[in-house]
Formats: sequence, structure tokens, C-alpha cells
Amino acid sequence: MRLLASGRGDAEYRRIRAARAYLSGVAEPPAPALAGFVAEAGPCRAAEAVRRGKVPPGVAKEVEARADHVSGERLLAAADEAGVRIVVPEDDEWPVAVFAGLADARSVELPGMAEPLALWVRGSAATRDVLGTGVAVVGARAASGYGEHVAAEFGHGLTRAGFAVVSGAAYGVDGAAHRGALAAGGATAAFLACGADIDYPAGHARLLRVITEQGLVVSEYPPGTPPRKHRFLVRNRLIAASGRATVVVEAGARSGATNTANSADALGKPVLAVPGPVTSQNSVGCHELVRSGRAVLATRVEDVLELLNPLVGAVPCGPSVPERRTDDLSSAAQRVHDALRGADGAAAEEVARDCGLPLREVRALLPELELAGLAVRTERGWSVSP
Repeated sequence: MRLLASGRGDAEYRRIRAARAYLSGVAEPPAPALAGFVAEAGPCRAAEAVRRGKVPPGVAKEVEARADHVSGERLLAAADEAGVRIVVPEDDEWPVAVFAGLADARSVELPGMAEPLALWVRGSAATRDVLGTGVAVVGARAASGYGEHVAAEFGHGLTRAGFAVVSGAAYGVDGAAHRGALAAGGATAAFLACGADIDYPAGHARLLRVITEQGLVVSEYPPGTPPRKHRFLVRNRLIAASGRATVVVEAGARSGATNTANSADALGKPVLAVPGPVTSQNSVGCHELVRSGRAVLATRVEDVLELLNPLVGAVPCGPSVPERRTDDLSSAAQRVHDALRGADGAAAEEVARDCGLPLREVRALLPELELAGLAVRTERGWSVSP
């Protein structure tokens, strides 16, 4: 049963929220074993099993340090006091298509990938509306003036084209991309590597407040969770999953931005990289992404739009996309759409077998078809939109 956010007076919904809050705090993300257990047992039964210690060995390893020290009710109370709300998969606003790839990746045991058990959010916008139209723009913290300028231009241009800009609120490229989106009057989402109630970095406290007014500040970590180095890398998979594509603007050879790009690539999402001077250490990561074939070169916003819209030409997809005709689809998208005809819910693996395309390509095309109004994902799987 899919419960709506408007049903918060319902006793069952309160139990689900408390269970999800507990589960999100009891294990350090990404916690793939716990995520799989929750998907099978449901949040309430899973939470009770964790409390009683009656869980599979893999789950026990992830939760044993915190099982007796976390309270879902206390986390919800702390969130209310801090102006943070919990969004759970049972909510109507949960961005199902956004995190479908993470669930699929977790099911095939791709290292470091698992869907979030809940999201803690500042901002009144619906997560599905913002993240469902997202493009990730990421890059170096110690960005050059060139990098910040380009990031702001991409943030502004993508927003004007109808996309929300997703990033990590860090200094440098992230902050510039957020500011570009805000200047265009559009929505932007900042994923934090700490509780959503914490302004991090502190120097971006004002920026985060403005983002809250026009978009969302999001975290999978409960309120009060401090930032830690490993959490930034874990957080990056959510940025990658929330973007229909990832644009890298300045990145070192080993950096958080290239980590985000690698996560996007693993999820079958397009990656674009902005070139820089060959003498710049800040652009080594971008050049390597292009050289290795993992990224497409991007020098302007139109390059991103062209790659994002193979289904419908150059028309940007936003929250209010007109109905698409199937004869506008690329040949690969047409094959995926045809495979869905007559299906009353099919897994991505079944669709891939039916249409003969690589699973990775199918996983990338299914959300595109959903955003074009031609496919829908339900609890049973994927099918043609009614």
C-alpha cells in the first residue's frame, strides 16, 4: 500500500515513519544488507527484527553498534524541532524512478550502492518534483575563477531549460552551480554529508537557507549527524542517482567529483566533463574522464541538453513535459517501450532480455521513458503508461 504524505494522522503511517527513522539511524549508509532486508520484510517488521536481534548475519554486522542506542521517535522529534521533515518511500512524493537504479545496483551487489532508507529534508518542495528533473553539477572545492564561472553558467542555463540543479553545497564548483540555479529563479537540491539540520560548510549557511526557500536541502543522515570524510563519498552516489546526467566542472585526478562521475557511470547515467587548460591540475580529472571514454566533452549548456534529450530532440524535459509520441523515440528507446507493452510490471532485467539491449542501457532508458510520460514504475515493476 502506498501511503500519502497527507495521511500523517494515520496510525500505520506514523509507525512506518518511526520505523524508517530508526532504520536510517541504526546503520551507517549505504548499508546494502539492511536495505535489502527492508525491501523484503517491510520497514516495520525489519525495525522490530533489528531491535530483537533476529536478522541475517549481514544485517547484524551493519546494525550491531547502534541497534540499542537509536530511537525513531526521538529522531523525528529532533527533526521537527530543527525544521526538518522525513520523506519515506511510502510517501507519494518519494522519487521512485530516481533511486530505482540504486535499488537495482544493490540487488546485483554493486559495491557501495544501495537506495536510501529515508531522506531528511529541509524545504517544502516535493522531492519527486525537484529530484525527478535533476542534473548533477559537481567539481573541485578549490575551484579556479574559470571553474566557478563555468559552473554558475551551467547552473543558470540548465535551470532556464527546466532542470533542477543537484550538487553538494561545497565551496567552489558546487556553490557556484547552486547560485547559478538560484539566480535563474529555479529549484536546486543540495545533498549534505551530515544531518540536514547542520549548515555545512558553515560559510554556506546563508546559501543553504536560500536553497531551502527555492528547493531542498537533503540528507540520508538523521538530524545531528556530524560530517565525516567517508560520508562525502557515500553521499555522492545520491547526487549521481538524482541527476539525469552528471556534469563535472574541474576535478583532480582523485576527487569527490570523479567519484560522483564514476557512480553515475556505474548507474548507466550520462557523464559530461568540461575541459580546462592542460597545465591545470584542477582539470586532470575531467580530461581523464573524456580520454577514457567515460564522459562526453561539454563546453556549453546546449551540449548537456542535446545528450539529455535523445528521446525528444532538443526540447528540455521539466516538471510539465507535454505528451510524447512514440515515433519521436530513438531506436533503443522504442525497443524498450515495445518490450513494456502488455507487461503488468516487469523488472529491468526482464525488459533487457525481451528487447535484447544491455541491462545498463535499459536502466538508463526506463527513467527517461517515465519522464517522457511513456512508462510508469509501480511496486510490481515497469509497464507502459496508461
